[in-house]
Amino acid sequence: MVLKRAEWPNSDEYAIAVASKVAPYGAYVKLPEFGEKEGFIHISEVSSTWVRNIRNHIHENQRVVVRVLKVDEAKRHIDCSLRRVSTEARRSKNNEWKRAQKAEKLLELLAKENNMELEEVYEKIGWPIEDFFGEIYKGLESASDSGAAAFADVDAPSELRAQLAELAQTRIEIPSVEIDGEMTITVPGPEGVVVIRNALTGGLELGKTVEKSTVEIYVLGSPRYRLQIVSPDYKEAEEVLSTVLGAITKIIEKNSGTISFNRK
Repeated sequence: MVLKRAEWPNSDEYAIAVASKVAPYGAYVKLPEFGEKEGFIHISEVSSTWVRNIRNHIHENQRVVVRVLKVDEAKRHIDCSLRRVSTEARRSKNNEWKRAQKAEKLLELLAKENNMELEEVYEKIGWPIEDFFGEIYKGLESASDSGAAAFADVDAPSELRAQLAELAQTRIEIPSVEIDGEMTITVPGPEGVVVIRNALTGGLELGKTVEKSTVEIYVLGSPRYRLQIVSPDYKEAEEVLSTVLGAITKIIEKNSGTISFNRK
């Protein structure tokens, strides 16, 4: 189902739609996020190219992402468009939908545990989490990582916060990304080994200051060293790589050494 707080979508908003009836002149769709309200996609809004057969673009029971063009609450009519949805917007909305579905499944479990209606759980803790984190699933991911402490400032009953945090920890696995590569390092002179050791130790110590990432360095056999970074997302992984590798490089080059890094 996936509930939304708003009863009606806004113009220019992207929404999930399921085709209920396809006719030569357009397609009727249901908007599950808005209580299964009906929308309509005119054939001129199906594709930016000429539509020979509308069913080549949309068919009954197909789930699509639409852009809301106009909402007439009095007439209970919603005009939608398929052709005005970019690839990026489609990807983003589908991802948002999947995350909302995952969040709702946990809220359903919480409702069952407390003999409550799903709508009541949304009101008591779902929407307060959304208010605090901007997205319910983002809050659940935080609770999976930090436990009930993640909900400390969420305006919701403490018992529900504790229960939902426990569900998040048992049901949500935080995804991670890994950057794995090989450093080749040489430093001339009798103190070269010491310089390399100090540079790598400094890199590891710097890695420890990053709260949600881990940095590991392994000796593969001089002059080759393995650098491995595990982070919750690509952006942070790249930032940690830049910071750690930059610190190591600075020490090596300061001592007339050379360093290269090749990803695996």
